[in-house]
Amino acid sequence: MRLVPLLLYAAAVAAYAAHFAWRDVRVGRLATALLGGGLLAHTFLIGMQTVQAGHAPLVGTTAAVSAFVWLLGLAYLYLELTFDERSIGPFVTILLVALGMIPALDPGVTPRPAVLQSPLFTVHVMAILLAYASFALACVLGITYVLLFNEIKAKHLGVFYARLPSLRVLDVMNGRAVAVGWIFLTIGVVVGGIWASQVQGSPDPRAQAMSLADPKILIALVCWGGLLVRALRQARHRLERTAGRLGVRHRIRHRPAQFPARRVLPDEEPQFLTCIFSL
Repeated sequence: MRLVPLLLYAAAVAAYAAHFAWRDVRVGRLATALLGGGLLAHTFLIGMQTVQAGHAPLVGTTAAVSAFVWLLGLAYLYLELTFDERSIGPFVTILLVALGMIPALDPGVTPRPAVLQSPLFTVHVMAILLAYASFALACVLGITYVLLFNEIKAKHLGVFYARLPSLRVLDVMNGRAVAVGWIFLTIGVVVGGIWASQVQGSPDPRAQAMSLADPKILIALVCWGGLLVRALRQARHRLERTAGRLGVRHRIRHRPAQFPARRVLPDEEPQFLTCIFSL
């Protein structure tokens, strides 16, 4: 049973690659169905492990990688169905197969020690893994964006220009993945802080090591702060751009004499007015 998700993910790679090459709608639907079947089998496997162990299988590297693969597949499938775009599928599913081999070769469930038996620990780990899965998806989208941008910049339109969506669509997809990742990273950091404060008095050395000196915690907080600053800068830029557009429209409406289009550009009046009123 542990190999079924991996085999379905591998079949999805082949189907997505065929769809990327030939752009056949039926092959694309088959690829989506194979990915959905792999995720369904993976969900059933995680459920069996949960019943067997009595808790969610989130302890240990193997279990964490398995949950990460599952969440990455779900995140991509949601994005694909939302945008109706399958050209990113080969890049994501090959990552699922590469990482999915780790839990497939070592399917055991690590016992959960007493310090990790809090429900807050489960929420914390799931939120962090979903955030990392969203960031991994954003990374793949960023790579495809750069590949397409380089083709356009070099004026050598090849396979990526013919197969990938527009730069604007890739940018929107990337922004949505980053936003979802930041939200769940925030949830994971907050819940993790509450849980760490509750187990701080535990004699378990793992509880004592939970501090800003831990590289994992420090990197997560730095990433969270960097994304927050980036989001605030983007929001400020959008507000300034919107205010500028509203100001131009206000001047056109109330002081049209400042735009003597006929006298300034007699031969290009239609283009001039179109540019002004499209702001």
